[in-house]
Amino acid sequence: MSCGPLQWLSVAELTALYDRRELSPLEYHQYLIDHVQRREPALNALCQFTPELVLEQAAASTQRWARGAPLGPLDGVPVTLKSLIATRGQLLDQGCAGLEPRLAVADAPPAARLREAGAVLLGKTCVPDFGMLSSGLSSLHGITRNPWNTALNPGGSSAGAAAAAAAGYGPLHLGTDIGGSVRLPAGWCALVGFKPTLGRIPIDPYYTGRCAGPMTRTVDDCAAMMAVLARPDLRDATSLPAAELDWGLRPMSVRGLRVGLLLEPGCGLQPDAQTCAAVRAAAALFEAQGARLVEVKPLMERRLLDGLDRFWRARQWSELRQLEPERLAQVLPYIRQWAEPARHMTAVEAVEGFNQTFEMRRRAARLFEQCDLLLSPTNQVQAYLAELASPGNDPQLPFEHIVFTVPWNMGEQPALSINCGFNDQGMPIGLQMVAPRFADTWLLRLAKAFETWRGPIRHWPE
Repeated sequence: MSCGPLQWLSVAELTALYDRRELSPLEYHQYLIDHVQRREPALNALCQFTPELVLEQAAASTQRWARGAPLGPLDGVPVTLKSLIATRGQLLDQGCAGLEPRLAVADAPPAARLREAGAVLLGKTCVPDFGMLSSGLSSLHGITRNPWNTALNPGGSSAGAAAAAAAGYGPLHLGTDIGGSVRLPAGWCALVGFKPTLGRIPIDPYYTGRCAGPMTRTVDDCAAMMAVLARPDLRDATSLPAAELDWGLRPMSVRGLRVGLLLEPGCGLQPDAQTCAAVRAAAALFEAQGARLVEVKPLMERRLLDGLDRFWRARQWSELRQLEPERLAQVLPYIRQWAEPARHMTAVEAVEGFNQTFEMRRRAARLFEQCDLLLSPTNQVQAYLAELASPGNDPQLPFEHIVFTVPWNMGEQPALSINCGFNDQGMPIGLQMVAPRFADTWLLRLAKAFETWRGPIRHWPE
């Protein structure tokens, strides 16, 4: 077996090695386990990791490949799943010390699809309390750190998934996204983070705007994951009907495409000059290929963001109020301070807050009358300390940094973050690409085109 950097192999490279009998899944996972154990004390990406179970799955995959009968397209390929996603026989938690983890009796839809395709479930990844922070800070799991600089935050709530992907814990990682929780950490960790059209990947439990999405180092690996995950499941009432979608990333032209450029968030934090310059440079690559740039006005405003905040506070408080005092005291203080004002909120205020999601949806849909594709920064903040619960660290202004990402959850459009450069501190900058509803495969092909123009990321953090 090669002693090279196997942790950076793609899905296609791995399965080709398996097929040629140059590397077995068991050999690969023995190597990968050693790599994870070296990196994990500094990163804290995984909250459940049992090497014996990993090797058991890898041995079974090795036998299938030896017979020339792989179970599916991901047989022997490692994957991590966010701890919010149920996997049969493993603990299901919400990143909160105030809640009792429970044993999952069945796979959630994404876990089931990956298992059916032969993927090796490497481990579960850390999340902040209730998955409601863009941070790696958790009262249950501790602090998850960014591999590019361990003093800094990987973002969240798919914090562990982002750290695992950037640190080379295999090629495939699955997060969830209700306001940017796949794309925000993808931006901060130089990943491809894809939030598909709502219902494209069935999820359980489902909720307004909530999606599962791949977090990978390349667009090809993202597409390989989508080809397995994008299948209907009756447990999700928003699940889209079966469709024969082509997830192949064939070349495509952008000539004549109307590409909207959005640099002003409309409220919240203002992206800095380096971020805006990197996004403009990315847009210039589309223009150089024959696309026409269109300046787009902000979708969001303070009324919409504050309304969403009020509704999410009410939703969170409805969970917290059921906890016994000793359990409530174990919830991350930031979450308690954020949700507690909802104790005095009226039903009318909560409903009016929820109604702002429909206004976001209306504006998101109308934007695509002006353009075919939208480009914006993913993150309004470049980097922040690992110990902080959010970039602003103010529980009364918790969502100032999600203004570019949250409209597409409410509008249900597919949205993707991809690296478009690094700042002068060597930290990644994310470009967000958004397409009309149901244009998931088209968006991935555009992302592949951009990735080709940009060139590969040749150095990942060791």
